[in-house]
Amino acid sequence: MAFRTYAKGAKAERELIAYFSKNGFAVIRAAGSGVNSLSPDILAFRRGVQYAIECKSWDKASLSFEKRRVEAMKRWEELTGITYLVGWRISREGWLFFPIHLLEEQERSFTITLGKARLAGRKLEELVRQ
Repeated sequence: MAFRTYAKGAKAERELIAYFSKNGFAVIRAAGSGVNSLSPDILAFRRGVQYAIECKSWDKASLSFEKRRVEAMKRWEELTGITYLVGWRISREGWLFFPIHLLEEQERSFTITLGKARLAGRKLEELVRQ
């Protein structure tokens, strides 16, 4: 099961890398990003536009992160000044991107519902048009 989850996530990351590259971005996939919690999964750059993206391919009604992971994301964004986004891939629907500050603090985690992500999130096409 763990390998299947990893494979699904890695495939989603490769999909994003190809899309950003095709649309004029320089893209880096961080090695070990899912393991060390210190860096985003993908960095995408184009003159005047920079994104750090945490990628999730998850077909549930909400998405949650451990508190320490979100704290690391916020710290990374502060240190670099690069916009840190969560990219949520939903099967048969595509990608939604939203800034990490939209994650709501719960007792043990930070969470966002699919409904809120749909309302506040941006589509992949919107990110590359900037």
